[in-house]
Amino acid sequence: MTSYQIEKLNAEDYNKCSNIWDFEKKPKMAKMFYDEIVSGNRITFIYMENSEFIGEGSLVLHHNDPDYTIPNKRIYLSRIIVKKEYRNRGIGGIIVDYLIDYAKQLGYEEITLGVDTDNLNARHLYEKKGFTTLLYLGEDEYGEYVKLLKRLA
Repeated sequence: MTSYQIEKLNAEDYNKCSNIWDFEKKPKMAKMFYDEIVSGNRITFIYMENSEFIGEGSLVLHHNDPDYTIPNKRIYLSRIIVKKEYRNRGIGGIIVDYLIDYAKQLGYEEITLGVDTDNLNARHLYEKKGFTTLLYLGEDEYGEYVKLLKRLA
């Protein structure tokens, strides 16, 4: 088993996440995530092997969509991503477990996420981790997606 660390991301290290995903392709998203980290609304954790950024996942405290967050009750799991060449090794599952545990430590009763309906690998992982309550099925500019909920309490 490879040894890894999961650490909370500091805003000043945010640019290192470009090792995991291409900021250039999604500049608005990259800026929004950075601003949310600085404001404290987004807590991002980095999965590292040998100090290399390989995966990330975030919890968002307040989202303008009430399906995703309810103050002090429901927290939003946002943007789990693992560097392409490291996928299918269980890293996503390790990150999800870590975020679920962290949400419990913060005292949340529920955790939600959104996932594209055609992202079958991610959907399988989330169902395996207990995200089995369907809150919403719909479409946005990126395509069809579902909002899923897991109870923590």
